Amino acid sequence: MLTIKALHIIFVVSWFAGLFYLPRLFVNHAMAEDAATRERLAMMEMKLYRFMTPLGILAVALGLWLWFGYGFVGGWLHAKTLLVVFLIVYHLYCGQLLRAFAEGRNTRSHVWFRVFNEIPVLVLVAVTFLVVLKPF
Repeated sequence: MLTIKALHIIFVVSWFAGLFYLPRLFVNHAMAEDAATRERLAMMEMKLYRFMTPLGILAVALGLWLWFGYGFVGGWLHAKTLLVVFLIVYHLYCGQLLRAFAEGRNTRSHVWFRVFNEIPVLVLVAVTFLVVLKPF
């Protein structure tokens, strides 16, 4: 089970790297003024999204394996699970934003994306404290 835990951590860290970087690309895309830059950013966003999606799937799958393998119980796990579900929705919403950029129909400002970019950081802090401290 320790191998599964190690792999889970690796995939979570990798998935979060994408969740941190993709919205940052959106900030730059929202600020881009020329077509060549917008095209390059759209390509980078798509490649990153395609790369990070399997990482997220593996992180969640291994997390479920750990949950059922160890039989974890407690309110902390339910809170963590709720935050993971929120991250999945965030990830999928990033996919919608990516498509909006690719189709030239983004309506959000770079300031909005700067705030949006901070959401995974807050979730990571909360999940880390829940897992380490198991407060309830």
